[in-house]
Amino acid sequence: MPGPEHHRGDIGRRVAARREQLGLTREDVALRAGSAPGYIEYLEEQAAVPGMGFLLRLADALETTVGALAGGDADLPPGVGHAAYHPELVELGPEECRQLLGTHGVGRVAVTTHDGPAILPVNYVVAEGDVAFRTSPDALPGKAAGGEVAFEVDHIDEAFSQGWSVLLVGPARAVTAPDAVRALRERAFTTPWAGGERDLWVALTPSRVTGRRILVRGTHRAGGPHGT
Repeated sequence: MPGPEHHRGDIGRRVAARREQLGLTREDVALRAGSAPGYIEYLEEQAAVPGMGFLLRLADALETTVGALAGGDADLPPGVGHAAYHPELVELGPEECRQLLGTHGVGRVAVTTHDGPAILPVNYVVAEGDVAFRTSPDALPGKAAGGEVAFEVDHIDEAFSQGWSVLLVGPARAVTAPDAVRALRERAFTTPWAGGERDLWVALTPSRVTGRRILVRGTHRAGGPHGT
C-alpha cells in the first residue's frame, strides 16, 4: 500500500521559498535559528504549526517577519512599513543592474493603449542581453511589440525598509523565427502565471539601463541580487 500523503502547510511553503530566495540550505537556517535541520525539513514538508518563540527565531534567520511567513501580508502592497533611519538613494551602474535583473523573474512592461498608458506585470527571461516575455496577441502586453517601451523590475526588503529598482528602455519586437521561439521556450523558467494560451514572445533590446537602490548603511550585504 502507498505511504501516507504528505500535506505541506502554507508556513512551510513560505519558509522553503524564502530559504531558496536567500540561497540558504536547511542546515544554514537551522544553525541561524538554533534548531535541527530535520525540524526545518519537517516544517517545510508537513503541515506543522510551530510556536511563536520559534517563529520569531525563524523569521530572524530568514531575514523576514513572522507576518510574512504566516501570509499576513500576502494581499498587501510591498513597502507598507516605516522608512529606515537615514536611508541613502544611490544610482546603480549598468553591470549591477544586469546582475539584479538576473536570468528570469517578474517585471512590469509599460505600453500605450487607446485608453492611455498601462503598466502590466509579466514573467520574463533574459536571453542574449534581451528581456523577453510571453503573452497572447490580443493581450495588452502584446502591444509593446513594434515600439519603444519601458520595462521595470524591483525588489523590496521589508525587514530593512530598503530595496532597488531597474529600468530598461528600448525597442520591442515580436519574436517569430521558429528557432528563436524554441530557444526562448526552452530557456523559460516557468509558464506565464496568468495561464491561458500565450504563444507570442516579445523581446526588448535595452538601449538604456538605469537603476537605483535605497541603501541603509550597516544592513546592506553585497554579493547577490538580494544582498545575500
